[in-house]
Amino acid sequence: MRIVSSQCSSALLAFVTIFIAGDAPAQSSAPYPNRPIRMIIPFAPGGASDFVGRIVGASLGPLLGQQIVADNRGGASGNIGMEAAARAAPDGYTIYQGNVGTLAINPGIFPALAIKPLRDFIPVTQVVDVPDILVVHPSVPVKSVKELIAFAKARPGQVPFASPGAGTAGRLEVEYLAQQAGLSLIHVPYKGGAGPAVIGLLGGETALTSTTVSSVITFIKAGRLRPLGVVFSKRLSALPDTPTMQEQGFALTAGSWQGVLVPAGTPKEIVDRLYATLMKAMEQPDVKKRLADGAVEIVTSASPAEFGKLIAQETQRWEKVIKEANVVAD
Repeated sequence: MRIVSSQCSSALLAFVTIFIAGDAPAQSSAPYPNRPIRMIIPFAPGGASDFVGRIVGASLGPLLGQQIVADNRGGASGNIGMEAAARAAPDGYTIYQGNVGTLAINPGIFPALAIKPLRDFIPVTQVVDVPDILVVHPSVPVKSVKELIAFAKARPGQVPFASPGAGTAGRLEVEYLAQQAGLSLIHVPYKGGAGPAVIGLLGGETALTSTTVSSVITFIKAGRLRPLGVVFSKRLSALPDTPTMQEQGFALTAGSWQGVLVPAGTPKEIVDRLYATLMKAMEQPDVKKRLADGAVEIVTSASPAEFGKLIAQETQRWEKVIKEANVVAD
C-alpha cells in the first residue's frame, strides 16, 4: 500500500483548486453588465421605434457603463424582431424595444403568432407615448377629415393608404375610419415599419397614412405632407392648428406607446437594475429635449408589473377594434 504524504496531498489539492478556478468562465463573477448590450428594434430606421430606441439607448449606455448597440430587425409587422428578441439568451445582454403594434395588436392580427408577449418576455417599463396623426400627400385636394371622406366616397376602391404592416396601429386607425365612414380604401402595407411607408407616401405611391407624429413632423413642417387629424386625446403643441380626430367626430384615440422588455427567464436582479437605470435615463435633460422635439411624450411605468398590466389591457382593447373593423393579415 502506497502512502501519500500530507505535504503531497496539500500540493495536489492546491493544483486542483487552481485548475478549477482557471477553467471557470472569466465573466462569472463580473458584475452586470460587463459587455455591450444589444437592443433589438423590430422596425427599419426612419420610424418612431428607431427614433425612440436610439435616444433611449444613447442615454442608457453611459449609465450602465456599457454600449447599447441598436439592432434593427424589420419585417412581418415587427414579428421578426420580436421573435429574435424572445429567443435570445435571458442574460440581460439583449433588450427589446417593443410597441403597441408588436405587443398588443399583432396577437389579434396573427392568430398563429409563435410569440406570446406576456409569456415570452418580462416587461421592464414603458418609456414613451408617441401620438399618431392622419396625413395626406399634398396632391390630394383635401384639408380636413370631412373632405377626405367625401373625396374617398367619390372614388370607391381607388384611394390607396399606406401602413407599416397588417398588425400596426396606423393600419387599424385608417380601417376604423373607413368602417365608420363607409369607405372602400386600398391597403398598401410596407415592409420594415413607418419609415418605408412614409417614403412611399412622399413619393406619391399612396394618398394617405396614419402614423406616428415623430415619423412625419419634419415633412409636415416642410409642406411635403398635409396633416388632417391627430389620433390623440388632445392637440399637440408642435402642431397646434391640427385638430384631433375626436374634434372631427371620430372617437378613436391611439398612439404608439413603447417600452423595454427582456426575454423570459432573465434574473430579477437584472430586470430591477434595468428598470432603475431606465428611470434615470428618461430624466436626462437631453433625452427630454430630443424626444419633445419629435413630439414624443415621456411616460414611464410605476413598476415592471404595471407595464405588464398595460400590455394586457391594450391587447384586450385592440382585439375588440380588430374584430369590429374585420381586419385580417394581408
